[in-house]
Amino acid sequence: MLKVTNSKISLDQLSAYRERCKEEFAQKADQVIILVGLGTCGIAAGGAPVMQAIQDELLVQAEAIKQRALDVVVRSTGCAGMCEAEVMVEVRRPGGHRTMYGQVKPDLAKRIFVEDVVGGNPVEDLIVHREEPGVKPGGVLAKQLRIALDNCGYIDPEVIEHYIARDGYTGLERALSGMSSQEVVEEIKRSGLRGRGGGGFSTGLKWEFTHKAPDEKKYVLCNADEGDPGAFMDRSLLEGDPHAVLEGMIIGAYAVGADEGYIYCRAEYPLAINRLRLAMKQAEEKGLLGENILGTGFSFDLHIKEGAGAFVCGEETALIASIMGARGMPSPRPPFPAQRGLWAKPTNINNVETWANVPRILARGSDWFAGIGTENSKGTKVFALAGRIKKTGLVEIPMGLTLREIVFDIGGGIQYDRPFKAVQIGGPSGGCIPESLLDTVIDYDSLIRAGAMMGSGGMVVVDETTCMVELARYFMKFVQSESCGKCVPCREGTKQMLSIMERIVSGKGEPGDIGLLEELSAVVKEGSLCGLGKTAPNPVLTTLRYFRHEFEAHVEDHRCPSGVCRALMNFFIDPEKCRGCTRCSRICPVGAITGESKKPHSIDADICTKCRLCLEKCRFEAIIV
Repeated sequence: MLKVTNSKISLDQLSAYRERCKEEFAQKADQVIILVGLGTCGIAAGGAPVMQAIQDELLVQAEAIKQRALDVVVRSTGCAGMCEAEVMVEVRRPGGHRTMYGQVKPDLAKRIFVEDVVGGNPVEDLIVHREEPGVKPGGVLAKQLRIALDNCGYIDPEVIEHYIARDGYTGLERALSGMSSQEVVEEIKRSGLRGRGGGGFSTGLKWEFTHKAPDEKKYVLCNADEGDPGAFMDRSLLEGDPHAVLEGMIIGAYAVGADEGYIYCRAEYPLAINRLRLAMKQAEEKGLLGENILGTGFSFDLHIKEGAGAFVCGEETALIASIMGARGMPSPRPPFPAQRGLWAKPTNINNVETWANVPRILARGSDWFAGIGTENSKGTKVFALAGRIKKTGLVEIPMGLTLREIVFDIGGGIQYDRPFKAVQIGGPSGGCIPESLLDTVIDYDSLIRAGAMMGSGGMVVVDETTCMVELARYFMKFVQSESCGKCVPCREGTKQMLSIMERIVSGKGEPGDIGLLEELSAVVKEGSLCGLGKTAPNPVLTTLRYFRHEFEAHVEDHRCPSGVCRALMNFFIDPEKCRGCTRCSRICPVGAITGESKKPHSIDADICTKCRLCLEKCRFEAIIV
């Protein structure tokens, strides 16, 4: 077994060391590997007791394992992406046979161990995914292409040798083995990689600006301040494959001429931060980070800055201010960070997913990456699927897939098979795309034309039970509360927009409110200082664009078509549809529903608290709002 030591590796030793790691961690002919998902989602679902149950069973079944000449290895791993199935347990057999079990509890973990690991018979009723050698993966992975997430759910993120065995630090090796810093910049430019954190600016071009800045001291930063509601891509990447981000940043530092960097990660991600710290320590011990990296004379020091959770610190100039100890507030641009950033020095900033792509591009070449995706959007994109969808979790798809393929082919469709209504893409700065645009191609330009944006990759799916006016109000409340207050258009404009939205959903909408929302949106977009303020009205504008009739129903008819806004709801029972099953009367918490068995029931509007329980539980759609 390879041991983590303090011995440093030189550049000419790295390739041989990688081969040793591959040999050590390659699955042997008699070996069965058990992986337990211990990312944040897995731990929250009860991963630790499951891991303990498996380790206990390993001792209990020791004699049976010996008789069958098996070598059973138990490892932890990060998020495999299938968050709705946590706790995930994978049984990996020689030759590429992978069986993944979902929603595993300690008692089920023991059953898996006995029947599958020892007995060789997969537990069919618990399987959520399986892969066989030579067979293209089906199900949730059928249309995915994993680049940034390639190691997540596959390696132990706390063991550097696992990363190296999967060709880790090959990109850095190539960069330091004869490529000039300018050649590295050109390689990233040719790949077509665009920033995965928001605006989608060319990564190579951003690097080039910093590379050409006339200053000896430069910085590279990683923006891990993931604050969008429903987004968890960066967290999962940092927890599942921290070395990919480190390697990307080291390559970036070499390319732009930086010798120091920071990872700005929100303090609400303690597991990600702990694994980053461990990865940094391991990389330093191997000579991959710090002074004289791989004996080449290139040095790069890296630090972690824990953010306090301010959404505005996701904006790069606010992030820089926060690192320097100031209040996180945006600054006017120009000068851009590449010219004058951290401590007034040239600074390059990319987000977690962008950095994670860099090592793969250097290792496999820019032509390989540029051959994936669409003309102006290369590579893949990671999305966090959340909301009213059957299979929540992380997905990574090649640019060019459609929203329909993501929602229905990968995500499994809408919960309870209800009709799809919209998908919110890009977080609070994004927009809602309706059913009529489900065949929109996923790339930067197509989403902008549809009124949304790629953003960091949050994707919240909603069904017919969601009120689009209330959804827009929710996002407006978020951006208003997170406004730093520095500029008047954002500070006051979002406040007034929220006030109007709250008036509308409370049944007090007035003629002219919709026009006023549009007018204020234009002012906020044009006058705000930073990108967050300029995109703050997007959720309101796209819901007005595609669901204007719902706004009009709220304002003109004082009615919520989706039956969500309580101030606008009145519940009735359709006597034609009511079967008198008494289900609604039995669950009503205040006794507002009365009626005899097998005869139509009625609702007393004076007693009804509009809790919606009857609406959700009625099997015959007899409840009318």
